[in-house]
Amino acid sequence: MSVAEVGPLRAAEVKPEPGAVKIAVLVPCMNEEAAIARVVVNFRAALPDAEIYVYDNNSTDGTIQAARAAGAVVRAEPLQGKGNVVRRMFSDVEADVYVLVDGDDTYDAASSPAMIARLIDDQLDMVNGSREEQNQAAYRPGHRFGNALLTGMVAVIFGNRFSDLLSGYRVFSRRFVKSFPALSTGFEIETELTVHALELRMPVAEIATPYKDRPVGSMSKLKTYRDGVRILKTIVNLMKGERPLLFFSIAFAVLALLALVLVYPVLQTYRETGLVPRFPTAILSTGLMLLAFLCLFAGLILDTVTHGRREVKRLRYLEIPAPRRSLG
Repeated sequence: MSVAEVGPLRAAEVKPEPGAVKIAVLVPCMNEEAAIARVVVNFRAALPDAEIYVYDNNSTDGTIQAARAAGAVVRAEPLQGKGNVVRRMFSDVEADVYVLVDGDDTYDAASSPAMIARLIDDQLDMVNGSREEQNQAAYRPGHRFGNALLTGMVAVIFGNRFSDLLSGYRVFSRRFVKSFPALSTGFEIETELTVHALELRMPVAEIATPYKDRPVGSMSKLKTYRDGVRILKTIVNLMKGERPLLFFSIAFAVLALLALVLVYPVLQTYRETGLVPRFPTAILSTGLMLLAFLCLFAGLILDTVTHGRREVKRLRYLEIPAPRRSLG
């Protein structure tokens, strides 16, 4: 029975076949003493056969004790930043299906069986949990605007397949996790996860999931402006690395336009008098035009290199079997 036949209201009733797949719930967290036990208990109830791993990132409160008391496997990652924690989790944990969720108890654990069933039934590599806030306080306006802006940028550059770029609730196949390079260090990890799926044209889906406010005593680690700028820089760097022809074509257009603007009055004067009195401007515009064409040629060369690198990544990804119910 597929998720599509069940509908969103019965998502919690969709259970993966017991013993068919090994499921790991990965929970990166820092200073979530007020929420982590509830996260572990809720996911234990939703996925009784799953192993729940809590990776602590230098907490100074009782997060580790609370997670361990709730029954989670607790490990630590000393390098600060969510990206560092996700990289460590993906390296250490062996499973067939991975559920990645924040430790702040804002995501709906009851949606995870439907997300896993969708991943397995359709042989997908990632199911993104698109947030549907239960109240306005759960999703701050600044975060909502920033998410919409950054999601739109990624859609224009890499493809429009997701509506919630920065969701911290996702389900992955083993072949996604073990082929993911994980280069980010902080909250920009969600952007990198999304672009990785889009660049390799992986089969993916998105399911709407309830999103609620944090419990009392839990504080967001995301800084709207600082982390927003870091995510924006990540998008630009990924564009340069994965879409070099587009990136350097934009640089070509800007430099060429600037050169034409500067040289226009020089050409006008030359047409009228036959003289070039603004010789430095003529040299500058010539230099800018040469630089523009260098950017264009660099984009063409790097685009060829990127295609080769993408083929290697694709071959590595295809070495790992797709998710399926029966592993025997």
